[in-house]
Amino acid sequence: MSTDLPLVPSELRPLDGRFGCGPSRIRSEQLDALGTPLLMGTSHRQSPVRSVVHSLREGLTTLFDLPEGWEVVLGNGGTTTFWAVATACLVERRSAHASFGEFGHKFVTETATAPFLLPPVVVEAPAGGVALLSGDEGDSDDLPDPDVFAYPHHETSTGALSPVRRIGGEGTLTLVDATSVAGGVPVDISSTDAYYFAPQKCFGSDGGLWVALLSPAAQERARRLHAATDRWVPQILDLSVAMDNSAKDQTLNTPAIATLLLMERQVTWMLEEGGLGAMSARSLAASGLIYDWAEASEVASPFVAEPRWRSPVVVTVDFSEQVDAKRLAAALRASGIVDVEPYRKLGRNQLRIATFPATPTSDVESLLASIDWLLPRL
Repeated sequence: MSTDLPLVPSELRPLDGRFGCGPSRIRSEQLDALGTPLLMGTSHRQSPVRSVVHSLREGLTTLFDLPEGWEVVLGNGGTTTFWAVATACLVERRSAHASFGEFGHKFVTETATAPFLLPPVVVEAPAGGVALLSGDEGDSDDLPDPDVFAYPHHETSTGALSPVRRIGGEGTLTLVDATSVAGGVPVDISSTDAYYFAPQKCFGSDGGLWVALLSPAAQERARRLHAATDRWVPQILDLSVAMDNSAKDQTLNTPAIATLLLMERQVTWMLEEGGLGAMSARSLAASGLIYDWAEASEVASPFVAEPRWRSPVVVTVDFSEQVDAKRLAAALRASGIVDVEPYRKLGRNQLRIATFPATPTSDVESLLASIDWLLPRL
C-alpha cells in the first residue's frame, strides 16, 4: 500500500480524532482527576481508594436503577475473565448461548471446554445478524435442560444489538454480556441475572476490570456452587470471593487504581448529564448521522442490514469494491482520525466507528466530512 496518502485539511478534522471501539476516548476531565492527592500510588486497601470504589458501586446502582437485593460486584481481568468466572461459578450443569459474533462465541468456548459441564446448546446467526434464544434449547436431546441462558446485549465486532429479555423458567439464570453497550442504552436490569461489562467502552476508562450487576438468584447460585460442589475454582475466578471483597469496596488482588478512578468519574458525569436516557440520546444522535450518511451514499451501506438490530454505539459501514476501506482508514489515521478499522477477524471492506456517549455529534459530522473529502482523492 502506498504511503503517499492525502491528508484531510485541518479545518475539516474533528476536534478529537478518537473513534475506537475500545479502548475508547477518555474525557480530559477524567484525566485531570488522576492528579487527586494521596490517591494514585497509594494502598487500594485504604480509605482514599476504597471511597472511589464505593462511589463507583453507588453510582452504578443509581445509573442502572438496580432492584432491591442486587449487588455491584467487580474483579480484575476484564470480560474475558468473567466468562471464566461465570463458567466456574454460575453454570451448574449446562448452558445455552446465542452467538452472532466473535465475543459471544468466546463464552461458548469457555463452557464447551469446561470438564465439569455438559456440552452447551448454541444458537448462531451470521455476522451482522442477531441470534435469539427461545428458552426451549435442549428440549430435542436427552441431556438436562440448560440452567444458564447467555447472550450478548451487543456484539462489538459487528455492531449488532440484541434485545434484553429473561430466558427460561424458574431455576435458570440469564447472563447478558454488555461490555461495549452498558451505559449507552436503557436496559431493564430485572430481565437479567448478571449484566456484566468492562470499563473501556462507554465508561471511557482502561481495560483489565470486570463489573457484574448480580441478582439475588445469581448471588445464591454462586454461594451454593462454592459450598456444595467439588469443582476446584481458583480464588481469582471465585465469584463468591469477588462478592465478599466488593462488599468491602475492594478487589481480591491489587487493581489498576487509574482504571477505577477514570470509570468512577465517567459514571458521575453520566449521572450529572441525565443518566442512561441522556447517554442513549447522545449515542443515538451520533450514530444516526453515520447510518443516514451510509444509507444515502453511492459507495457505502450499513453492514447490519436490519435497522432494529443496529447498534447506537458501534457503527459498521461496508464499502463497495471501488473503495479500498483499508486505504481510507490509513488516510484517516495519517490525518489524526484513528481506530476506525474493522474488526480484524471479520475481514470486510468496511469501517467500524464508535459513537459512545463521550463522542459529540460535532466530531461525527467532521469525521463524515473528512471521509467525503478523502473518497474522491483515494
